[in-house]
Formats: sequence, C-alpha cells, structure tokens
Amino acid sequence: MLTLVVFDLDGTLLNGQSTITPYTTETLLLLEQAGIAYTVATGRTLQAATGVLEQHRFTLPHILKNGAVIWCPDQSDYSHRHLLTQDEVAQVLTAFTLQDVTPFVFTLEDDGRHAVYHGRLKSGPEKKLAQLFEDERHLPVEPLDAIPHGARVINVSAMGPELAIRALTDGIRDEPQLVAYTGTAIEGQNLCWMDIHHRRGSKGNAINTLKQERGFDRIIAFGDGENDISMFEVADEAYAPSNANDDVKTLAKQVIGHHHEDGIAHFLRQRFNLRP
Repeated sequence: MLTLVVFDLDGTLLNGQSTITPYTTETLLLLEQAGIAYTVATGRTLQAATGVLEQHRFTLPHILKNGAVIWCPDQSDYSHRHLLTQDEVAQVLTAFTLQDVTPFVFTLEDDGRHAVYHGRLKSGPEKKLAQLFEDERHLPVEPLDAIPHGARVINVSAMGPELAIRALTDGIRDEPQLVAYTGTAIEGQNLCWMDIHHRRGSKGNAINTLKQERGFDRIIAFGDGENDISMFEVADEAYAPSNANDDVKTLAKQVIGHHHEDGIAHFLRQRFNLRP
C-alpha cells in the first residue's frame, strides 16, 4: 500500500521562525529511508515555498497557493493550474472597493514565478505585508495599476478589519466558482487575512489529483488552518497540531504536539516507528 504524507507548512511543519528544525529534518530523512512518500500543500507561492524547502528533499510535486497550482520540481514547471477569469477578478476587486479593503493580486508570470500587485496601502500592517512579500517571500511587488492586461491571476488576498473580511467572505459564499479562506492575521489587533481562489483550486482537489496520477493508496494529512479543511476531508488520516484552530481540530483524527515543539516530527516517529 503506497502512502503519501502531506504537510501544510506555516503553523504545521515549520516552527515559529518559519524554518524546518534539525529534528524535523532528520525525521523527514527517516521517513524517506522507510520508503514513505511526502510532499507539501501550502498557501505559499513557489518562491516562498522554495525558500524553506530548497535545503530539504521534497522531490514530489508541491501543492502551492492552496491547491491553485501544482509545481513539479523534476520538470521545473506546473502540471496543473486553476486560475481566476478576468470577470471573476473584476468582481472580487469591486467587492474589495465596497468594503474599503486593499487587494493583493497574485499572478503567475511567464517564468513560472509569482508576482503581487496591490491597491493603495492605507495602513501600517498593509505596508508591512507588502514588505514581507518582497523581502521574505521574494516576490516582485507592484501597484495594482501596473498589472499587465490578461495577467494570469491565481488568487486575490487581503488583510483587514474582521467585520470587512467577514462581509467579503459572506459574499464569496454565494459565488459558485469561488472559495475564500480566512484566519486571524495579528492577534489582539482585530485584523484578519483572506485568500480568494477558484473553487477547483483547493488542497483537497490537488491531493486527489496526485493520488490518482501517482498511484497512492492512502493519504495522511497535517494542517492547522481553514485552508487545510479540504485536504482533511479527502485524507484517510488527518492530524492537527495543538496550535490549530478549533474547526480543524474537530475534523482531525488526533490533536498532536505544537508546531513550535516539532509536534509533527515526534508524531511521525511514533506513527511509523522511525529510529535514527
């Protein structure tokens, strides 16, 4: 029976410094030596994921942007893309304007990398977010009016007041081709983040694609946020770290250790009887 282990990154496999610890690195090597396949399913872009994975042996296709694209490292290309249409982008941007929320539009460039185009940055957190994308996630960041005509849009993201984000999310639920993921952006500041994707671009759909194309029989998933729910729904086993949100914990087979404390790695060593 071929098993595929799928990890979310932020809040799950990565620690609080957004890195893979030496203990987890060793655990991944033990997993590989045991003949157990693994990959990632993350909301990160190619550049942002590569920054934390490039020193580790993640050779199978990567599920990126919450399932909107699947990147094949051995081919240096995407095998699957679920992009937003121009009409869908225009509809989303109109909704953002009505709620006075600044959009961050993620595009797929000709060289396979991602870029971000943003509306007017009105607050300190928005300016910090744009700086984060550029400095830490290695993304080209440009004003929205610089976006090329016919740009291939993967998703539209935002960070804003909870009430405004909730209103946007409620509106998206009525759109059959769109899905929105949300979560707390900054504790204690009443700020939430959101990502809007094409509905077919989910982690769950992407995992089913890999399962069918690569011949896996069993899926074991690890995640902590709302964008992980779709992969929990298709997994044979789903586990949440103790820092996960309550909805994810409810769906998990078991709540395991905190991501700050190598919770995933400790669990894997027990689950598969891995020994150095």
